[in-house]
Amino acid sequence: MRLPIADGVLVVVKDDCETCHLVVPVLAELAEGEEGLAVVSQDRAGFPEGFEVVHDRELDISWHLGTETTPTVYRVEGGEAADEQAGWDRSGWERVTGLTGLGAGLPDHRPGCGSDTMLPDTHQRLLRRHSPYPMSSRRVELGTAEDPVEAAFARGWTDGLPVVPPTEERVARMLEGTDLPPGHVLCTLAPDLAECTVEKVAINAVMAGCRPEYLPVVLAAVEAAAGRRFNIHGVSATTYFSGPVLIVNGPVRGRIGMNSGVNVLGQGNRANLTIGRALNLVVRNVGGARPGGVDQATFGSPSKLSFCFPEDEEGSPWESLAVERGFLPEESTVTLFAAHGPIEVVDQKSRTPESLATTFALQLRMVAHPKLAGMPEAIVVVSPEHARLFRRADWTKDRLREELQSLLRLPTSEMVAGAGGTAEGIPAWLADRQEEIPKFGPEGLWFVHAGGGAGGFSAIISGWIGGRASSEMTTVAIDC
Repeated sequence: MRLPIADGVLVVVKDDCETCHLVVPVLAELAEGEEGLAVVSQDRAGFPEGFEVVHDRELDISWHLGTETTPTVYRVEGGEAADEQAGWDRSGWERVTGLTGLGAGLPDHRPGCGSDTMLPDTHQRLLRRHSPYPMSSRRVELGTAEDPVEAAFARGWTDGLPVVPPTEERVARMLEGTDLPPGHVLCTLAPDLAECTVEKVAINAVMAGCRPEYLPVVLAAVEAAAGRRFNIHGVSATTYFSGPVLIVNGPVRGRIGMNSGVNVLGQGNRANLTIGRALNLVVRNVGGARPGGVDQATFGSPSKLSFCFPEDEEGSPWESLAVERGFLPEESTVTLFAAHGPIEVVDQKSRTPESLATTFALQLRMVAHPKLAGMPEAIVVVSPEHARLFRRADWTKDRLREELQSLLRLPTSEMVAGAGGTAEGIPAWLADRQEEIPKFGPEGLWFVHAGGGAGGFSAIISGWIGGRASSEMTTVAIDC
């Protein structure tokens, strides 16, 4: 927009600011100078008296300038701010104005007040009005007596829990979390094969309760879910338990305050829970995967609501999951795994890695069914207490994986259908061809370090029984 002055000094003030009243004599000094002066008042047209004041009633000038504090003095060159000083600071004002000896008798420094543009409701209104990208989503008008939360339930937009009403102001605020334009098409999302835009993801992120800084993680997860390798259509439509499990690695974990410690797979952390929920809401509301429709899960699992956590990389004895999958430690990533769980692993007595690995193997054999093999994948979330034992013995992930794969080479005579008194099991023709069969394929076992510091427990996240042929674990970089 066009500023009130093309070249010279511009000062933003407001009547409801003690420091703004303090600097009125300085404004008089500036008015006597040879350069042009523009005084912009946010809250009252007549303040300060004795000056030709531009009333910034709608705060558009302050928004354009990015004013966060009143008073703020600006050096304007060619119609744009070239330098600025917030609050009253004599040396700063002298730098910006090029004048010396300003404000004789005033203290050297006084902090200012918050600009009216920073008021929450006002900020969201201005953000929406000045967005360079108009929103294209359909507006739903509610009756004056209609409760927005109940309206979301009535229209089928929720996952069974209340959602945050996605007002234009809230969505505009969410979009501040990315540089991508709202209309940018991320992907085509099954099963409805609907175009999924950044704006659509932002709407569902608002509904899930995300903060704007979480949005890049959600965007990356949505793109990964829509990819052919992860196959969100199959994950959504299967009668099996599985849903998307999200594992976050890299610097973004700390930047957005994710929890990788106590209660890591439980409640209590906003980022963990709302990021996973946002992905599932996008899959439901944009992709069209709703229970009773495409989603025909016999039971489902909490991963269809939210199952998202970061790895504790700093305390781990191993390289992170992301590094193991080809990314650099300084890269932020999200890994999607079609899975459910957790399945508990209890071992408080093992004092050697061999003993603890045997415990892991016994519980891993239970994944899907003790007599099924070759199909499932699993992630073992290794707790700090268990990880310390492997650290002391210098066991790498590969060493642990080799041990488990060896322990999980199972006699086909025990695995064949009908053996042990149960009809479930591998087909007889397979048992006739080999004496042993591996429970997991070569890339069927993965390890992640997370959890509280005390407790001889770990957890198994069990993958979709269809295995890699149905959905492949997918890791993508987060653009943040």
